[in-house]
Amino acid sequence: MAADKNRNVLRAGGGFFDDLLMYMKLIVRLVADKRVHPLLKLLPIGSLLYLIFPLDVPGPLDDAAVVGMGMMLFIELCPPEVVNEHKLALQGGLFGGGQPAADREQKIDEADIIEAEYRED
Repeated sequence: MAADKNRNVLRAGGGFFDDLLMYMKLIVRLVADKRVHPLLKLLPIGSLLYLIFPLDVPGPLDDAAVVGMGMMLFIELCPPEVVNEHKLALQGGLFGGGQPAADREQKIDEADIIEAEYRED
C-alpha cells in the first residue's frame, strides 16, 4: 500500500529531463530531511559512489541501472508521508508561489460532481 503512494512521484505531463530533475530534487530533499533514517540515506550516497568508483561485478551490470535502482529503492523505503510532503512542495505547494500543502483547501466545483446510483447485477 505504501509503495503505491510513492510510485507516482512525478508530476503529470513532464518530459524525461523534467522528471529526472524532479527525482533528483526529491532525493536531495529526502536526504536532508531528519525524519528519514540515517541508514536509508546511505542508498543514494552509495549509488553515487558506485557511479564514481565502479566495481567489476561478474555479469553485465550497467552503472546507470545500479544508480537508478538505488535511488528508486531509497524513495520506496522512505516514510510515505515524508515523501508525499516533499512531492507536494516540489509540485508547487511551497515553491510555486502558492500556500503550503497543509494550508490549501481542496475546492470542488459543483459541475464536477456526478450523481449516480449503485446497482448490483
